Amino acid sequence: MIDNEPILQSKDRLETLSRLMALAAKGLVPMFDESRQIFCHTLRRQDQALVPEGISRRYTIITLLGLLRLEEAGSASPIAIRPALDALLADLTWLDNIGDLGLLLWLSALAVPERTAELTRRLDVKTSLRRFADAQKGKTMHLAWFLTGLSYAASAQSGVRTALKDLANDAFRILVINQGKHGTFGRSSVNGSVLNRVFCKIGSFADQVYPIYALAKFSSIFGDREALQRSLNCAQAICAAQGPLGQWWWHYGSESGTVSSRFPVYSVHQHAMAPMALLAIEEASSSDFTPWIFKGLGWIQNNELSFNMEDASASVVWRCITPSKARRLLSDTVAVLTRSDDPESRRRLKVLFECRPYELGWLLYAFATWSPKHS
Repeated sequence: MIDNEPILQSKDRLETLSRLMALAAKGLVPMFDESRQIFCHTLRRQDQALVPEGISRRYTIITLLGLLRLEEAGSASPIAIRPALDALLADLTWLDNIGDLGLLLWLSALAVPERTAELTRRLDVKTSLRRFADAQKGKTMHLAWFLTGLSYAASAQSGVRTALKDLANDAFRILVINQGKHGTFGRSSVNGSVLNRVFCKIGSFADQVYPIYALAKFSSIFGDREALQRSLNCAQAICAAQGPLGQWWWHYGSESGTVSSRFPVYSVHQHAMAPMALLAIEEASSSDFTPWIFKGLGWIQNNELSFNMEDASASVVWRCITPSKARRLLSDTVAVLTRSDDPESRRRLKVLFECRPYELGWLLYAFATWSPKHS
């Protein structure tokens, strides 16, 4: 059980989520390049102005998933979803990794399910595990996205399930190589130098939540009990490691099952990625992770700096609370070499004043269809 009462009590939850989702929908508009039908990479505060920088097809896919979920909940998307999706699918020469392929399958299966069989052929999905470098290196986050995409594609159109079942099983088996006996995941399975092998055993928070989600969906769609238990094991491990203010910490050791470095603490983990994953395993397992979800969400306003990361005037949630770059590098190196957190990493913290569209997209995806039954 959770040690402390969640910071956000039941009576505050609907109000908080309604406010955050309205902020996300509004905040995504200046991040979108309508002429190119693509989202920026980062919206950064510069001299009190918000400046979009770069473009990202990956972030566009994730953000469209969130907007699609918003529409599913009965609200209007501030961005037209279909033209942006059509632009992504018109020319696929940009697609060079199995992670983005998985995300695109995920989005397409939900947005245009009738095109699933066509897209799996066009994308040559069956050879993906052999073709892409990230698959050969066994990258956890990318394999989780791919397994999720395969799972949704298998349920989207009649006849596709049988064709993708073996491939999904293969992806599952490769992914769980990276999971330790305590439930947590390392970042990849590639071998090499001793130092490289040590680094591969350290997984980011993303390397935990995306497998939780992927394994829960794979279990639900293909009826795999082992996948369900593995998802549950990882969910329980990150909840056991949650910080006193609800922090979802940054790095985890797959061999020890413990936190290896704590900072930065990212807002997207608090308000979107952890809730998305934990709600998925809730649905698949009938477990209750509500206390941890809302304790984590409470960090947005009640954190190490007592700084409200939610900025209504800019319609963003600021990216993270972080040490300086040099101190963060030192902390991560100490954590990897000694397998313990560096207390110095908690000092001289600052807010990073930027926001990325996928952060608001995952927020919408996690909570747009959330209902009071979880309260």
